[in-house]
Amino acid sequence: MHSDNIQISNLTFLNSPSWNLHPVYSSNIIIQGITILAPITSPNTDGINPDSCTNTRIEDTYIVSGDDCIAVKSGWDEYGINYGMPTKHLIIRRLTCISPYSAAIALGSEMSGGIQDVRADDITAIQTESAVRIKTGVGRGGYVKDIFVKNMKLHTMKWVFWITGNYGSHADTHYDPNALPEIKGINYRDIVAENVTMAARLEGISGDPFTGICIYNATIGLSKKPKKYQWTCSDVEGVTGAVVPPPCELLPPTRVDEKFGMCDFPSDSLAIDSVELQKCSFEMNYF
Repeated sequence: MHSDNIQISNLTFLNSPSWNLHPVYSSNIIIQGITILAPITSPNTDGINPDSCTNTRIEDTYIVSGDDCIAVKSGWDEYGINYGMPTKHLIIRRLTCISPYSAAIALGSEMSGGIQDVRADDITAIQTESAVRIKTGVGRGGYVKDIFVKNMKLHTMKWVFWITGNYGSHADTHYDPNALPEIKGINYRDIVAENVTMAARLEGISGDPFTGICIYNATIGLSKKPKKYQWTCSDVEGVTGAVVPPPCELLPPTRVDEKFGMCDFPSDSLAIDSVELQKCSFEMNYF
């Protein structure tokens, strides 16, 4: 907690009883070359949970978990709102995840301090419940915005896209029922999935629609027993292009602008990308 310049690399975490790596209120973090192994039926064994952190780079990780492989957080209900420290400028790249009952990458549900500018690239998920899941609800407040995900390779999952606006758990009974989350600017592109039961389940909040959802170049191959309706959408707004199977009416197809592209990944670099991983060695003397 409350730390700067953290580097964690080349370690294996085995059978943790709860979350494995949980940096909180910290900045300039590199997590690289980590292996996390937990039984797939073990609850709350999240892999890596950056929580109210700025400038974080997570790369080259292999995670088997009973919960979310990576869960991005920033405080819970009135406590996160009052503390007001978002997670922002987060890079996730070259992640391999196996988690049959949770997501490869989750945003929330504790997101009351805000989550912004998350960039995920080269994500492989196998036998995972969903690829990217946004979890929030009435009373959370905060925001999830400017999320960019590209180059996902997915095999065997229940949902590819899952946004939940009715996540109901609360820290206590003192949360503000008028605190509504802002979900906007959610971008996915260049996705290949196979053996999928249902393409998407996107549920916003009545009176508080989730906006700016963009999905481009996604080919989703279905399982032998897929759901009859591949997309369920409510209280969401956005656009799609080159998506199979065809999305719901709330995400209509649109022409791709050759100049500006669609759901484009940011071209600029974040400050954490220029930080080099420090190497150290330790020599043991045997007598």
